[in-house]
Amino acid sequence: MNKLLRQLVKPYRAGLVIIFLAMVIETLMGLAAPWPIKIIIDNVAGNHRLAIFADAERYFPALMHTLGTGNLRVAGFAGLLVVLIALIGSIASYVEDYQTESVGQWIAHDLRLRTYDHLQRLSLSFYDTHQTGALLSTITNDILTIENFASSSTLAMLVDILTIVEMLVLMFLLDWDFALIAVGVTPFLLFFMARFKKAVRQATRNVRQKESDILSIVQEGLESERVVQAFGLEELEEKKLEGASRASVDAALSARRVKALMSPLTNMIVALCTGFVLWRGAALIVHGSMTAGTLIVFLAYLTRFFKPVQDIAKMTNNIAQVGVAVERVQAILETDVTIAERADAQEPQAVRGEIVFDHVGFGYDKQSPVLQDVHFTVEPGQFCGIVGPTGGGKSTVVSLIARFYDPTCGGVSLDGVDIRNYKLRGLRNQLGFVLQDTVLFRGSVRDNIAYGRPSATEEEIREAARMANAEEFILRMPRGYDTIVGERGLTLSGGQRQRIGIARAIVRNSPILILDEPTAALDTESETLVIEALERLMKGRTVITIAHRLSTIRCADKIVVLKGGVVAEQGTHEELMSVRGIYHGLHNLQMGRTAPAPAAAVPIYCDVKESAEIAAVGS
Repeated sequence: MNKLLRQLVKPYRAGLVIIFLAMVIETLMGLAAPWPIKIIIDNVAGNHRLAIFADAERYFPALMHTLGTGNLRVAGFAGLLVVLIALIGSIASYVEDYQTESVGQWIAHDLRLRTYDHLQRLSLSFYDTHQTGALLSTITNDILTIENFASSSTLAMLVDILTIVEMLVLMFLLDWDFALIAVGVTPFLLFFMARFKKAVRQATRNVRQKESDILSIVQEGLESERVVQAFGLEELEEKKLEGASRASVDAALSARRVKALMSPLTNMIVALCTGFVLWRGAALIVHGSMTAGTLIVFLAYLTRFFKPVQDIAKMTNNIAQVGVAVERVQAILETDVTIAERADAQEPQAVRGEIVFDHVGFGYDKQSPVLQDVHFTVEPGQFCGIVGPTGGGKSTVVSLIARFYDPTCGGVSLDGVDIRNYKLRGLRNQLGFVLQDTVLFRGSVRDNIAYGRPSATEEEIREAARMANAEEFILRMPRGYDTIVGERGLTLSGGQRQRIGIARAIVRNSPILILDEPTAALDTESETLVIEALERLMKGRTVITIAHRLSTIRCADKIVVLKGGVVAEQGTHEELMSVRGIYHGLHNLQMGRTAPAPAAAVPIYCDVKESAEIAAVGS
């Protein structure tokens, strides 16, 4: 058994033992099922007396007397055996079904959590190269396949083997030369099964890949439905799905062609063997060497003997499916693209907020470095803007502060300590984020604000909403703070989402704040409210903002200009304008192509008087 499967079933060994015992009892009752018919045929239709019937008269005289006399007694005893065998088999079947479902569900639960927990801890570089749809397929379909196999198929194989052994023993006791026929055919069936195993596995792998492609296309299309309808490209998306679906159908039919050969060929071998036994048995009955009841029992056993052999052969398909599923799950669990936490990592204590980039280099792949030699310092409580052309590495710098990635050379330090020496969760607890597009989760407004700090009290949540200029629109909503905002918060306007995002950062109360142009896509009225909230949030914190509109950072304590993966310039707005370099060119380019900014769009962190002056000048 695969190591992963052994780990999964280990906590449920007691349940598996119960399932196994129930299966054994059910199997034994299946073996006993033909004997009442043999009793009737040999004791009523024939002149033979079975030892089991004589024993029953000896040990249960009252019961046998109740059943009547003569052949009526034999028939009553046989009927009673049928009911008793069915009762015991039914109880065993119920226990098996219930325990199997219970164990299977818990195995799936454990594996699902284990896989998702590992996914949560992988670095963002893993998600840069993997489709979300494929991951969803693994965490749903593949885990379900493993659940079914671990809970039932494994034990079913053991029971099938046990059944084969038990039936061979009984058949040898009934007629040893007939039993040799069954033994002689079995190796051919097992060889046939082994020949098909590799082909079935490859076919199954192809089907799984095509199913993942379908899920990826559907997931991407549904998430982008607004864009799809806005551009009127519904037919294009349908064609994408149609192509992937046709490829899935072709793969499934190709796999089915391989799998479909197994059952009819196996059935033909079984039929040939059964036909020979029927012919040979009839001849023995004619010569008086065998009773009709014995032949019927032997034929029943022969059919049942080949059934577990057929099941094992057919299980090649299940084994192939679970093999592919285990491969895909293990590919995730064995991925080691996590951000490592050192054994002696410490919790940040009383963070002041000094951030130093010490000759940092980084690349998402070795051939394409994004940062080459980035060196700058942000003092505690400073407001630092990061600007530069597209692709200059602005977002990467912010990602390195949060350790979404680690530098390939150099280091980032917080208060003089390399951030790799801090515990990961402790480091990120020192950071608050307000991004250009705040992502809200399906849930209440209260839950989304408290996402910044789940332990926040009701009063802290409401105070954060008031500071973020959000409480006014929250109280107008149907259920106030209990209103469900919908998936990704699309039921709210951009300004409302941003203010909830700011409230989330206020609740978090982190000493370092990272902004990614949170007002870029807002209208004038929303921008005014968001800027007021940001000014409250930024007070007393170290603030790093990625700026696309330079007007938002002209009052920054420091502006860092990135170009080509290096710090090309740094200084205040006035200093950089006097240098007449890259920043000066970007500033004039923006001011020359846009109208003067309204008062609502003036730089963050400026007082009211200065804001009015900047708005009037427009540059």
